[in-house]
Amino acid sequence: MMQTIYLAGPMTGLPDYNYPAFNRAAEQLRQRGYTVLNPAENPAPACGTWEGYMRLALAQLVQCQTIALLPGWADSRGALLESKVAQMLG
Repeated sequence: MMQTIYLAGPMTGLPDYNYPAFNRAAEQLRQRGYTVLNPAENPAPACGTWEGYMRLALAQLVQCQTIALLPGWADSRGALLESKVAQMLG
């Protein structure tokens, strides 16, 4: 059975919130047969805040067996948080 993968990477301050990179990575992984939870595909939270987006993202992350980190993730506050949670969950 293929693993479910969560995508994490930088969004804030990047053109189109870096959605093109997220969507390319999701497509590549899906072509390999993986189930991918891509935060770039989430609807905007009602509050529209960073915290609201992170609540949606973390709810996805905890459903996954692994995480894929996009280039620049280490400079992203959200991706650092997601990476730490993933690491702590094993």
